[in-house]
Amino acid sequence: MSSANVKSKEARVKAAVLLDFDDTAAEQNVAELLLTRFGDSTWQDVRDRFRAGELNLREYQEITFRNIQADVSAMQLHVRNHASLRPYFNELGTYCQENDIPFAIVSQGLDFYIEALLAKEGHTQVPVYAVNTSFSSQGIAYEYRHTRPGQEKQGNSKGLVVEQYQEQGYHVFYAGDGMSDFEAAERVDVLYAHRTLAQECARTNIPFRPFTDFQNMLQAVQEFHANGFEA
Repeated sequence: MSSANVKSKEARVKAAVLLDFDDTAAEQNVAELLLTRFGDSTWQDVRDRFRAGELNLREYQEITFRNIQADVSAMQLHVRNHASLRPYFNELGTYCQENDIPFAIVSQGLDFYIEALLAKEGHTQVPVYAVNTSFSSQGIAYEYRHTRPGQEKQGNSKGLVVEQYQEQGYHVFYAGDGMSDFEAAERVDVLYAHRTLAQECARTNIPFRPFTDFQNMLQAVQEFHANGFEA
C-alpha cells in the first residue's frame, strides 16, 4: 500500500465497491459516444495527441468537449438512448444498497453523462466521483474536487478516492479498464481489470481478476460480506 496513512489491510473488514465508468460500469465509452455524435471534426485528432502522450486526460477532455455541438439535455438524451450498463451492475448495486456497502462510481469522465445513464437504470443515489460540470452560454465549466495537492493539472485522482475509503476502514473492490485506473489499481485490495488496464497490470505484476460482467465481482463481495474474506 503506497500511502502510510491508509489503515492496514488486516484492519479493513468492511467492503466498499468502486467502479470506473466508461467501458467499465458502462459497456460503451460514453464520452466517445457523445463526441462521435456531437463533436466537431477535430476530436479524433485530439484523441490521437492524447494517446501519443502529448496531452493528459484532463486536457484531451476539455478540448474535445469545448467544441461539442449540443446542449446538455440533448447529450443526456443520447446517452439514455444509446448507452447501457454492464450486465450484473444492477444486481451488484442492489446488493450493496441492501447491505449498507458503499457503492460508487469513480471516473475522470464528466458527471452529466454518468448521471444520465445511472438515472435511466434507477441508480440516482449512487455517489459519483467525477469531473463536475456546469453549462452556460459560454460553454462548459469544469470543477475538479478530487485532486492531489500539487497535482491539480492532472485532474481527479482515482487513487486518492480509494485511499479515502481505505482510511475509513473499507476493503476496496475496484473495477477498471484503462490507464487512468492504474493509480487506483496499485492501491486497491481486490482488482477487476480488462482491456488496457489488464495488460498493464500483467506487465507490472499487479494481481487482478479479469471481467466481462460483474457477476464474479458480486459473488466475491457477497462472500467477503458474509465471511470476512475474499472469494
